[in-house]
Amino acid sequence: MSKTKSIIALCALALMVLPLSAQQVNVSGDWEMTSQGRQGEMKSNLHFEQEGEKIKVTMENPRGEVTGEGTIKGNEIEWTITRETPRGAFTLTYKGTVEGDMMKGEVQMGDFGAREWTAKKK
Repeated sequence: MSKTKSIIALCALALMVLPLSAQQVNVSGDWEMTSQGRQGEMKSNLHFEQEGEKIKVTMENPRGEVTGEGTIKGNEIEWTITRETPRGAFTLTYKGTVEGDMMKGEVQMGDFGAREWTAKKK
């Protein structure tokens, strides 16, 4: 009988924990991103639209506005944007983690290395 009670207790615990681990982070809305550039700190305004694991992002900074797409799985976020430059298209890939109203990560800038970024929900 005690084995049965133990199994029932474990099943109940698993059912309680499963919804917590399956919860999806929602990043929809407006965020302010900060990163370090060659000329110092750079701020960008971000707007995310999320549908399930898919995200669309609009980024606006002194270089203009650009849109991109990506994914969010659990608390891991990734998106890519492509900017047109006089030398051709330049792709940036942002990867990071979301914790509440904060994000942080790294952006890969093609063959030009990477830099860290942080973002806070407005």
